[in-house]
Amino acid sequence: MDTNKIGVVGAGSWGTVLSQLLAERGCYVDLWVYETDLCETINRDRENSMFMPGLRLSEKIRATNSLAMATRDKRTLVLALPTHVTRQTVKDLVPHLRPGCLIVNASKGIENDSLFTVHQILRESIGVPCSVAAISGPTFAAEIARHCPSALVAAAEDLTTARAVQEIFSTPTLKVFASSDLLGVELGGALKNVIAIATGISDGLELGYNARAALITRGLVEMKRIGTALGARPETFSGLSGMGDLVLTCTGDLSRNRTVGIKLGRGEKLADLVSGMKRVAEGVLTVKSAYRLKEKLGIQASIIQETFRVLYEEKPARQALTDLLKVEISTEFAGVKGLE
Repeated sequence: MDTNKIGVVGAGSWGTVLSQLLAERGCYVDLWVYETDLCETINRDRENSMFMPGLRLSEKIRATNSLAMATRDKRTLVLALPTHVTRQTVKDLVPHLRPGCLIVNASKGIENDSLFTVHQILRESIGVPCSVAAISGPTFAAEIARHCPSALVAAAEDLTTARAVQEIFSTPTLKVFASSDLLGVELGGALKNVIAIATGISDGLELGYNARAALITRGLVEMKRIGTALGARPETFSGLSGMGDLVLTCTGDLSRNRTVGIKLGRGEKLADLVSGMKRVAEGVLTVKSAYRLKEKLGIQASIIQETFRVLYEEKPARQALTDLLKVEISTEFAGVKGLE
């Protein structure tokens, strides 16, 4: 790969690790950092002490507080932002975009007001011609940093763009697959966070492995119902950005969303959890979007519904899980387009 310059917007754990991956691939990376002090620390100490302590960062990474510097003249731009700040940040960087650049979304969420995924926000917000793609899959940042064997899917509406992204991020320990179902890949990555919170609640209540497995499996059905109703392909949810990411986030101890659920299951309050987090787990906000989507589409999604009620209506977690068992059922795949 050519030693071209790439901009990475967002210096959380994922943005930091992607910057390191790209630097190891031979790229020079301008990493946009929101926090002034952290920016100085990264450039001075070669470490993101706030979000990825212990990872020695390449000299090819330059941290900056300037969106213009991170964006200008870049052929490829990676967005690793919380979804709720994406629209405003994109608005601020648009004047500096190079026409024809490739923008890769690396975050996983659904905007609360518009119910858009990130590529839809980009399509609405960017006035210059650009290619848009996303990467998603079962990848904890800390394990990518340690070069643990992992897999991602690179998605775009055309496979040529998806394969270009596949080439950018592939390494000897990171296998990247290509997909043309951009919407499905983004929805899978976002909705699985909601199910991870629900599964964490069950684990916090110590309901056992059977309950965990049932929530993961039935949660996938709800993800497919919403995704296919919006036009995504059902098979996408059986892939890396669906089932793969769902299993990781629902079972892995590094999952922030699962951790939030566990603490809720043990009786802690959401407001207290949020106030104590350096960066809010994306699923906490995505729960609102998922609930609104299922209501708008008229879809039965009882796990999403009960998770919303625990988080935002202060419903007791144990009562929510009990009520899930009372939901009337029909056939196993009723309501999933192509799987009835």
